[in-house]
Amino acid sequence: MPETTYLIAAVLVMAGVTFALRAAPFVLLRNSGQSPLLQYLRTSLPPGIMVILVAYSIHTVDFTRAPYGAPALAGIGACAGTYHWSKSPLAAIIAGVAVNMTLTHLL
Repeated sequence: MPETTYLIAAVLVMAGVTFALRAAPFVLLRNSGQSPLLQYLRTSLPPGIMVILVAYSIHTVDFTRAPYGAPALAGIGACAGTYHWSKSPLAAIIAGVAVNMTLTHLL
């Protein structure tokens, strides 16, 4: 099999698997929308994921050297404040990243 054909086949297989994995929860759980477990997961997973992301974001920050984690903490504050104000996860992420990157480059 020529290399180009092999690469095209590999990309198509990966695209198919990715699509199937993304669609599987919707197909498999379409009739269980009122499940108590799914209701619980809908309310508890987003905050839990945010806590994990914040912990991962600051795990390499050195709070003992200047700027003492100020960019990361300001970014977290901007993200939380923007989300509280707008209820938009995308706006909160953009604000947090913008503040963090700006302060990282300025300090």
